[in-house]
Amino acid sequence: MHISNMLRAAAPIAIGLSALAGAPLAAQESTSREVVQALPSKDVQRLNRALLRLAKQPDNVSALIEAGEASSNAGDLDAAIGFYGRANDLAPNDARIKLGMANIYLRSGRPTEALPLFAAAQSAGADASDLLSDRALAFDMLGDTASAQAAHLRAISLQPKDTEAKRRLAISYAIAGNRAGFEEILRPLLDRRDFASFRARAFGLAIMGEQDRASAIVDAVMPRDLAGRINPYLAYMPRLTKSQQAAAANLGIFPKAADIGREDPRIAAYSSGVANNDAMIARSAGSKLEPAGEPLGTPTASLASSADAVSTPVSTPVSAPAERKAAQSMNTPVAAPGFDLAKADTSAAAKPVVAPAPKPVVQKVVRKANVADAFADLGGVVLPDTEASGDAVDLAIIEIPREAAPEPKVQEPEKPDHPSRIWVQLATGRDVSALKFDWRRLSRKSAGLLDDFDPHVTPWGQANRLLAGPVKSLKEASDLINALKDKGIDTFRFTSPEGTEIKSIK
Repeated sequence: MHISNMLRAAAPIAIGLSALAGAPLAAQESTSREVVQALPSKDVQRLNRALLRLAKQPDNVSALIEAGEASSNAGDLDAAIGFYGRANDLAPNDARIKLGMANIYLRSGRPTEALPLFAAAQSAGADASDLLSDRALAFDMLGDTASAQAAHLRAISLQPKDTEAKRRLAISYAIAGNRAGFEEILRPLLDRRDFASFRARAFGLAIMGEQDRASAIVDAVMPRDLAGRINPYLAYMPRLTKSQQAAAANLGIFPKAADIGREDPRIAAYSSGVANNDAMIARSAGSKLEPAGEPLGTPTASLASSADAVSTPVSTPVSAPAERKAAQSMNTPVAAPGFDLAKADTSAAAKPVVAPAPKPVVQKVVRKANVADAFADLGGVVLPDTEASGDAVDLAIIEIPREAAPEPKVQEPEKPDHPSRIWVQLATGRDVSALKFDWRRLSRKSAGLLDDFDPHVTPWGQANRLLAGPVKSLKEASDLINALKDKGIDTFRFTSPEGTEIKSIK
């Protein structure tokens, strides 16, 4: 997108504001109701400042970068890539431009294009702390959880207070099936009531196949309409590929229904390249351990016949294992090695002379001994009875009175102070006294439906939930919600997590 087009796109906003300012006074006073005009966000204000600079200097690289960053933060990725593209034409070696373009491609679900740009940004001098977390997410979106987790941990070590990097690492652990790591990295964030971490936990549990627990978290921390839209997606999480899971859990990018569980060809090419590199490294290391030369022991043929049996050797150069380079892996699929030692054809001029087959030598098979064989015969041995002498006392026939051992007491596990329970949420608010008034008002309106319950509150961010309950089961909660709806009271179910304090306000 050219700068002139962007300026024209912003012009209607300015015209609309000027028209509002120039409207007749009578028209503005035609209603007594207050009209609050929303102020533009900081990113929009920043974009406007950058556009004013570009109007005077269209080739100002700093203004183009600022416009790209502001557009990206405002959610207009197409405009952002246009600004960055123009800036890249003017300053192709600027690390800020490479990093900005990489972030745009990453947020739009194109990790194969983002990863080489992250590498280019680092080569151009970008600070590692500015790109490691996003680069790690790109690895996750390519299905390379091993590389992703190494980059996540490095990013956290550079910026220990980066909660987003920790949430991304937790999702990566969930994708890899590392439940212990997933729980450990999220626990401190959940204790601090970081609500974005509750979302990460819900998606992580869904990835690991625990849809019921994931849905319970979503129902507890999100508004009912939003929870209703998210829960169906949680059911699909186990069916997605690793790269699709990373994109969905971190960026909210879900594949089309026809593409669920099917890998993007570009991502598959990257994964194939990583797998082939790993296999080549394994073969290269394992080949050094293979025995070479004639086997030890009694030879089965003469040295002369062995020498005649050797054919012209086939030259197969073994390349050193290459370093993983994301750009090469993404642009061109990495093919399997183009040779097979088992099928290598030798020269026709040097046909091998088949040595006469030696006569079979009958060897006695020696069965290896094991521990089970060593003790196998003890069960079948019959020991002779011992004869008791006349003066001997047989202690075996004397019954010694013994006290009966006390029966072990079964200790019941201690019940938690705040167990998980089911509630019906009626309202939210900061002022607990106002919530008491809401309870009395809703109780009168419910026509007795709330008479069997006491009002309770629990913190919800900076506000409080007003709860009725606890109720015995999900069915009872659903019946109460439907009955209250018939009375004109909108409510929804809330399941309090274990350990969450619920206070009575009656």
